[in-house]
Amino acid sequence: MNQIFDFLFSQYANSSTLDISLEIIAVFFGFLSVWCSKKNNIWVFPTGMISTSIFVYLLLKWGLLGDMMINGYYFAMSVYGWYIWTRKVDASHVTPISRTTSKEKKISILIFFTTLIFVYAVYTYFDKWNNWTAYVDTVTTAVFFVGMWLMARRKIENWIYWIIGDLISVPLYWYKGFTFTSIQYFFFIFIAILGYIAWKKNIDNNKSTL
Repeated sequence: MNQIFDFLFSQYANSSTLDISLEIIAVFFGFLSVWCSKKNNIWVFPTGMISTSIFVYLLLKWGLLGDMMINGYYFAMSVYGWYIWTRKVDASHVTPISRTTSKEKKISILIFFTTLIFVYAVYTYFDKWNNWTAYVDTVTTAVFFVGMWLMARRKIENWIYWIIGDLISVPLYWYKGFTFTSIQYFFFIFIAILGYIAWKKNIDNNKSTL
């Protein structure tokens, strides 16, 4: 049992109790946020904002710029998404779940490559190309940026980006030594799959009532 515990949590040996507690709280609210998103519940945004604001502080402290930018972007897009999800498209309906349009697909591609260039510039400026994880961070940041934008606009394809990003993030955060965050992304994979199924059912049901 001790060997398993050491394997999972030995990387926290030099971490403060405050940092560990904050990471656990951020993970908890991260779970709530993704679960609320699966349920198509507006609480996805306030819970997500709590999680991301804590992670911005921790990741800045740990010097993980790419991860920090992802969470800072999440926070900003949560404000935008909160507005989109509550905006009424007519007298009695808010923005519905839907599929991406051709224009939104082009914007998604633009966001992806713009993010790659932006992160490259930031990492170069701060001389962060000192580990292979920096290159993976660049890609995952771009993937998550697109996923968050699509989720804010209530597009079902957001789940595909989350699944891809989560699959990469599980071993990445484990390697970086953040076990709780790695476990969070592991469970996110399954919630994202369930989220895609639930949102697809919602779209199919709405089609049948037209």
